[in-house]
Amino acid sequence: MRTDDFDFELPPDLIAQEPPARREDARLMVVSRATGAVEHRRVPDLAGLLHSGDLLVVNDTKVLRARLFVRRATGGRVEVFLLEPRPAEGPTAWEALVRAGGSVAPGEVMEVIDDEHEAGASRPGVRLERRVGGGHWIVSPAGGTFDALMDRAGRMPLPPYIRRAATDPRDASDVERYQTVYAREPGAVAAPTAGLHLTEGLLETLRERGVQVARVTLHVGLGTFKPIATDTITDHVMHEEAYVIPEATAAAVRAVRAARAAGDLSARVVAVGTTSVRALESAAAASPDGLPAAGPGRTSIFITPGYTFRAVDALLTNFHLPRSTLLCLVSAFAKREHVLAAYRSAVAERYRFFSYGDAMLLS
Repeated sequence: MRTDDFDFELPPDLIAQEPPARREDARLMVVSRATGAVEHRRVPDLAGLLHSGDLLVVNDTKVLRARLFVRRATGGRVEVFLLEPRPAEGPTAWEALVRAGGSVAPGEVMEVIDDEHEAGASRPGVRLERRVGGGHWIVSPAGGTFDALMDRAGRMPLPPYIRRAATDPRDASDVERYQTVYAREPGAVAAPTAGLHLTEGLLETLRERGVQVARVTLHVGLGTFKPIATDTITDHVMHEEAYVIPEATAAAVRAVRAARAAGDLSARVVAVGTTSVRALESAAAASPDGLPAAGPGRTSIFITPGYTFRAVDALLTNFHLPRSTLLCLVSAFAKREHVLAAYRSAVAERYRFFSYGDAMLLS
């Protein structure tokens, strides 16, 4: 299929720049996978849209405060966006995206800009070890650890379409709101944004109504925002991400799949976000029996129309970028024409788009 088959017109003012006042205030478009029929609801309506026996699978990855700002000896300001540890390069080495106004060189050490730094104390820094291409470097901490530096001076890695000034007062709220309430496994550099709408109260209500809640971990990488630049989607090279399927989650998914195979369609596996889908479907594809098995893995799965889903029956997701791998996945889950029609309806109804925007339930 051509990449422009997954394009749509979006007024820029519909790109949400901040979350709603409360997580549960988001709107919810409900779309039938079979017919494309659309209902306009609210996120709290999930309590009635899901039912006893459903299995809600969330991604419990925790977003790192991965953006560090450092200062060169010349005084120039540089952004170091930490991506993931590279233990093969050294016990403290990470891969990072380095954005500088001029050229930088291996061996250069730059001080971390830290407003809380005590006067007179030596400043921790970042050392550039070697270039790996495309603005990516292997870096190491010059004093302290990257975990400590992120906790102290890191900023949340918001996607590029959310505009923030260098001293934006919304940074403080982003630390809380660009993180799910159930995040517990540090490692992501982007949030699994469908889960941003869920609250502890809503999850407890779902449990009281007989909905099981299970976890997977998929550490969302920077590639999630990468648009498809090729003319056809089959030529796109997918980024790779690490995931883990816990034993309890694998068992719960398998129980639902067995019940449905026996003719009981009352229970569904409901994935919260495309990242949960990618983890479950990758684990199923890697398993000899075609059902998700417990354990860690890495995936570069690219789900496009024509894909046969093995593990997931319903999907809670946000509205995605045009020409993106995420829109391809959603279009595989519910027919492309249904999805694009729903997106046109969302534009007409002035839904809020992307990470801090509204949600869609496809079932």
